[in-house]
Amino acid sequence: MIFGLFKRKSGNAAIVERQYALLTSAARQPYLYTDLDVPDTVMGRFEMLSAVLILYFRRTRASARPGQEIAQEIIDAFFEDVDHSIRELGVGDAGVPKKMKKLAGMYYGRLESYAAALEAKDTAALAAALKRNFHPEGGDAAPSMEALAAYLLTVEAQLADIAEEVVEAGQLQIPSAGV
Repeated sequence: MIFGLFKRKSGNAAIVERQYALLTSAARQPYLYTDLDVPDTVMGRFEMLSAVLILYFRRTRASARPGQEIAQEIIDAFFEDVDHSIRELGVGDAGVPKKMKKLAGMYYGRLESYAAALEAKDTAALAAALKRNFHPEGGDAAPSMEALAAYLLTVEAQLADIAEEVVEAGQLQIPSAGV
């Protein structure tokens, strides 16, 4: 599966593999989909993994060099995973770069919009951004995403207390939703 992609990386391969698995597992928690209105679709899973990765990168931005290097390798792994998934969905070789460019733009756009709300600890602004991204066609009928926003803000606060050694060892765990 995806972990074969890590083989050509630096000596951090095992750490990156372990951390990426923890992050993807956190983004796949059933509670997020059953109780926090994350759509259980390909794009819903992309959106949730993007949100989890954004929290991880916000935590590692102040890390020492090893933590930042691991974070960069994880973003590389994420985009390799997205590329692989696009191909599995049947997008031909000619269409992959265009689709990847669009998804990368989406990810970095979310990074920017979520970061502003997370910095301000603004649940309403984060919920509005999540609603736009998780339910783009929903309009007023879409779920409010307030509960997901509150969860993400709580997770960010908890991640700030994680020791640097945990980050550098690739053992940072995203707290469970619904607990």
